[in-house]
Amino acid sequence: MPETQLKVELLRHTPKPEENIVMAAKLCYSSSSIDELKNKIEEKDQTNFLNKLISINHHSVLEHSTFTFGVEGVSRSLLSQITRHRIASYSVKSQRYVNEEGFNFIIPKRIKMLDAYNNTNLYSEKFCNQMYLINDFYNYWIKEFSKMSFTTKEEANEDARFVLPNACETKFILTMNARELLHFFKLRCCNRAQWEIRALAWEMLRLVSTQAPTLFENAGPDCIAGTCLEGSMSCGNPYTKGELVKYR
Repeated sequence: MPETQLKVELLRHTPKPEENIVMAAKLCYSSSSIDELKNKIEEKDQTNFLNKLISINHHSVLEHSTFTFGVEGVSRSLLSQITRHRIASYSVKSQRYVNEEGFNFIIPKRIKMLDAYNNTNLYSEKFCNQMYLINDFYNYWIKEFSKMSFTTKEEANEDARFVLPNACETKFILTMNARELLHFFKLRCCNRAQWEIRALAWEMLRLVSTQAPTLFENAGPDCIAGTCLEGSMSCGNPYTKGELVKYR
């Protein structure tokens, strides 16, 4: 049951996601057939038109392009945060049907900061030992529940999991449309977002930017556009467009 690290993969996406959005938008204002629109869009660069759509907040058409991610090496704590984004589809590894003996885990950022500050590994080691102890608790309950002949493996797992920590690793597949992704990046790429989901958001943004660079060119927290909407809660250290290069 080792410490694990974030891993994100862009599994699938709408083919030609930007052209798909442009075609949906132009259909609203054109008498042309869909085939005619498709041919015109394929023949001409649509960067300026897509930028115009975003600038005038014609965002409903962004929902026609979707992106599916595979996510591993994240905590159950992160899962509880990301599922607050309701306009998305999630499929999550079950703790009922999958036994968690020897579970992987995520070490919180500030425990590693304590180690660095004190030039030691003692804090990480202490946290790991606590995870091993919790694993013993989990195995104990699995064993005790399994002694009851009327208890299935799934039933033993579903009650033993109550002792598992938020640090326990989970895996999920996530699908969002482009409009929701822009909203997600605005909130979760912000410096005020929790560190784990912020790291996930920036990696997701890096991946989608390779497939739809115009659409996601200015994606991220509000400060990228020059205006932080956090008010008195602002971090006071806004991103600049130049800084985004390191994330993409």
